[in-house]
Amino acid sequence: MMQYIADKTKASQANIALVLKHEQAYINKAHENSKGNDVDIDGDDLVDYILSRKDVKLDELTVESILDAEMDYLMDKGHAGYVD
Repeated sequence: MMQYIADKTKASQANIALVLKHEQAYINKAHENSKGNDVDIDGDDLVDYILSRKDVKLDELTVESILDAEMDYLMDKGHAGYVD
């Protein structure tokens, strides 16, 4: 998956790993707060959260591109989809 994202975004693997690490932390926290209910992740909120991390020195477009490429990869593999 890392190589797929790197090929689509031209971001370094270190930056991709950093974005994905913070994305996972955000999702884990959302699950904890959901009390067993379905979790709806707002993409804009997720990007804002990642950009607010002190160790993230990327611009908004790069973060969005990494997250979009990850979703493309997961959808191609049948592991994710969008809810209307």
